[in-house]
Amino acid sequence: MPEQTTLPYTVAVGRRKTASARVRLTPAAKTTVTVNGKPAEEYFHTKERTSVTGDTFRLDEITGDYEVMAKVQGGGISAQAEAVRHAIARALVKAKADLRGPLKAAGFLKRDPRSVERKKPGLRKARKRPQWSKR
Repeated sequence: MPEQTTLPYTVAVGRRKTASARVRLTPAAKTTVTVNGKPAEEYFHTKERTSVTGDTFRLDEITGDYEVMAKVQGGGISAQAEAVRHAIARALVKAKADLRGPLKAAGFLKRDPRSVERKKPGLRKARKRPQWSKR
């Protein structure tokens, strides 16, 4: 069970496809990202996905260190990483309103609305049809 903090924190939700991330952002001495009780490097396994979660902290306008505790559910591992990034950006805007411009310019505040199209009856997938036979 994660330890309880008495410091003020900011909460935000980020989404991507069917993945949803709830983030608690707390000022700290060192920036750390914890996802579902594990360090981000351990949870996401690859450097690419881990770096996606920390993209917001690499902007020049963001100063200070934060402890990020994220709860993620649904979707795949890449969508979960992008959902965490979206939630961190939203939490930073709640904490410091002047960061909205740089975060918006970087594209971290926009929710990626793309998702899988539903399968239709009579088709193999959303649009793929069975092979047509003349005879």
